[in-house]
Amino acid sequence: MKVVICGAGIAGLALARRLADLGWDVVVLERAPCPRTQGYMIDFFGPGYDAAEAMGVLPRLRELAYHVTEASLVDETGRRRAGLSFERFARAGNERLMSLMRPDLERGLREQLPDHVDLRFATGVTGVDNGADSVRVALSNGDSVEADLLVGADGVHSTVRRLVFSEERNHLRYLGFHTAAFVFDDPDVHARVRDRFCLTDTAGKQMGFYGLRDGRVATFAVHRTPDPTLPDDARAALRRTYGSLGWVVPRALERCPPAEEIYYDQVLQVEMPRWSHGRVALVGDACQAVSLLAGQGASLGVAGAYVLAERLTREPSIHDGLREYERLWHPVVTERQRVARSGARWFLPESALQLRARRVAMRLTRLPGVDRYVAGTLAGKPTTLIQRLAANPARPLRAG
Repeated sequence: MKVVICGAGIAGLALARRLADLGWDVVVLERAPCPRTQGYMIDFFGPGYDAAEAMGVLPRLRELAYHVTEASLVDETGRRRAGLSFERFARAGNERLMSLMRPDLERGLREQLPDHVDLRFATGVTGVDNGADSVRVALSNGDSVEADLLVGADGVHSTVRRLVFSEERNHLRYLGFHTAAFVFDDPDVHARVRDRFCLTDTAGKQMGFYGLRDGRVATFAVHRTPDPTLPDDARAALRRTYGSLGWVVPRALERCPPAEEIYYDQVLQVEMPRWSHGRVALVGDACQAVSLLAGQGASLGVAGAYVLAERLTREPSIHDGLREYERLWHPVVTERQRVARSGARWFLPESALQLRARRVAMRLTRLPGVDRYVAGTLAGKPTTLIQRLAANPARPLRAG
């Protein structure tokens, strides 16, 4: 069986790894000319952690992970107002949590691909002929490739979704935020934040900082806006929006890199009644984006890829596999999206009163039992689906 995967991000690489291990011929297409370096620090836990363990990639991810001591809220002078201990949070989640830069998570998955996976950069999808017995994919370089299945793992603005399912706007739910991430050099800022994830304790807009092992500082930004339109110049927009914040924010904005080195996007969820059509399917943010409000996009991307690979290989036909993938995984994603929307006001408070309430909630996590409750609230309902699949894994198509 042959699969073409559009997108060499987290979900696409995880799917490529698992299907290759299960005996599929795998082609991965990525329109970017090289691996992306933009992205923010993420907490990797939940079903994605279980899937990474089942696929054998967890040791490499641990090598790339960072030891974050605390998420700290700081005032305009940098004074700590409240904090959430990562050690306590990890213990509440049975120590199954790690913090990684998003590009490092992609790197770890990419390094674990078998040699026979055909990974093609600077190659996009321009057309899809979704036939009864196969799918033909037209490529941006003028070539085409035929396979048994095409999977769009190309993010919230998925080309595969647009070509096969319908117009993008019919599936996107804008949640009222813009977000950005970049890295910059500043030894003084690095020394101030070190191994803490420091967030400005501000309403309506917020910036966060973390010191990387190479001496640079990773920056995360998010602000509320009713207008989903993206700016023409990301760097100018960041300086305009966050310029009024104090502490180290002015230094970060001064050292902000050119727009092409900044990750900048809307905060969106993707909601679709079906994730497959004929011999084309979607995985990861292309169909199940939960938004950064949920804090589990990467985890759900890896886990969803694992479920898709397992069902495709276990079921008697591709169509049966796709149907089972949606039946098992769709409810999990829908619940995580609901949790994210309900927690939006705590993710970025709108008022001084909500800021104070968030500080109190973070301080309460030091009490016995409260930390486990908070961890469970952030994670949503637990699922044992990955563990059940891993306990009885699919057999490779070409055993032996």
